[in-house]
Amino acid sequence: MASQSMEVVAKALEQQMLQSARIVEEKLDGELEKLERMDEDELERLKERRLEALKKAQKQKQEWISKGHGEYREIPSERDFFPEVKDSKSVVCHFYRESTFRCKILDKHLAILAKKHLETKFIKLNVEKAPFLAERLKIKVLPTLALVKDGKTKDYIVGFTDLGNTDEFPTEMLEWRLGCSDIINYSGNLLEPPTVRQKSGSKFTKVEKKTIRGKGYDSDSDSDED
Repeated sequence: MASQSMEVVAKALEQQMLQSARIVEEKLDGELEKLERMDEDELERLKERRLEALKKAQKQKQEWISKGHGEYREIPSERDFFPEVKDSKSVVCHFYRESTFRCKILDKHLAILAKKHLETKFIKLNVEKAPFLAERLKIKVLPTLALVKDGKTKDYIVGFTDLGNTDEFPTEMLEWRLGCSDIINYSGNLLEPPTVRQKSGSKFTKVEKKTIRGKGYDSDSDSDED
């Protein structure tokens, strides 16, 4: 009985695959047919449009790079924050503290995403050098990512709660969360977050707020060394 059920499932999957292949083939045939019907002038115009699109994309890329996109970098002080966010449409700013170990975890992931998503500027700012800005943006927990769109703070990622609540989250999880806020061009499925896979024997660290001595911030780390 079990073997018969497996055969039914296998046949159903085979039919689905064949149907998908037929759809793709029909679509390709349609595109080829359209190209065959085009005369030389139409093909030349198509080539020119594609070339123009490539030139425009390259120009945009160079503009982003000139504004500091493509690398994850630190800005010296809170005075530099406003021109940085005014200069770019989409900005991710990491408010960090040197002694908070989870900030270093975020650094690693943000450095990867900065290179992948040129459309967004990725910066970091030491919260101890930005008391006015931290108060204005209500930064109370470290690390915090401020997501700025068109010069206005649109969203925050506070600690690791949205990232699987573990130190072992993959870069793809942070990328998905940024995509949910439309701060990067995300090509995946926003309805399905990446699966957090824990390494064998790894520690699952729960988020526990802990007051940083002498400061009005909480830390999302449970092992700050002050």
